[in-house]
Amino acid sequence: MARFKRILLKLSGESLAAGGFGIDVQRLQEYAQQIKEVHDMGVQIGIVIGGGNIFRGLSGASKGFDRVKGDQMGMMATVINSLALSSALGAIGVKNKVLTAIRMEPVGEFYSKWKAIDAMEDGYVCIFSAGTGSPYFTTDTGSSLRGVEIEADVMLKGTRVDGVYTADPEKDPTATKFTDITYTEVLARNLKVMDLSAIVMCNDNNLPIYVFNMDIVGNLKRVMAGEEIGTLVHK
Repeated sequence: MARFKRILLKLSGESLAAGGFGIDVQRLQEYAQQIKEVHDMGVQIGIVIGGGNIFRGLSGASKGFDRVKGDQMGMMATVINSLALSSALGAIGVKNKVLTAIRMEPVGEFYSKWKAIDAMEDGYVCIFSAGTGSPYFTTDTGSSLRGVEIEADVMLKGTRVDGVYTADPEKDPTATKFTDITYTEVLARNLKVMDLSAIVMCNDNNLPIYVFNMDIVGNLKRVMAGEEIGTLVHK
C-alpha cells in the first residue's frame, strides 16, 4: 500500500542537469522510471519541475535582464523540462499530460484544477509547467499552489540532499538532520526548505512537505512505501 494516494512531486531543474547544464538524459530516464514505479502503485501524481538548469529569472535580473522578461524566460525553461519528462515517461508507457499556466497549445493544455484532477483520476501523470503564469513567483510557490489546488496529500520535494538540516550540509559538516519539523520552526530558524511564500501557503492550507534525495534511484518508491529517509515538514 502506498503511503499517500495523491502527491505533488516537486523536482529540481538543477538536479535534472546532473551537475552540468541542460538535461542529462540518464538522470531524466532515472526520474521517469522512479515516477513509473510509484504510478504503478496506483498513486495519483502531479509534478512541478524547475527550470534552473536552463535559465533562472532572478539570476538573469542580477545580470541586467528585465525581471518580468527574465521570469518569463524561466517559465519557458520549465516548459522545456516538462516536455522532456513527458517524453521520457511516454517512452516507458506512462500516460501523461503537460499542462501550462500560460496558453500555448499545442505545446501543452491550459491548466485548470478540475482538468488536472480528472486526468489524474483517469491514470494520467500531470506535469504542471510555466510556474504560476505570473512573474515574481518561483516554482516553489508554483508547486505549493498546485499542491493545494489538486488537493494533494503531500508535497514531495525531491532534492539532492536527504532532508532538512540545521544548516547547509554541503557547507557545514556539523549540520544535523531533522526527522520532522514544523513550519513555524522552519520560519523561526530561517531554514532554506522552500521560499517563504511557499512555506506560508503550505502552512495556511495544511499541506505537509516531505524533503528527500530524489537523485538516489529508488528513493521515491521508498518514501511511498513509508521508509523514513527524509524530513517531514508539518503543522
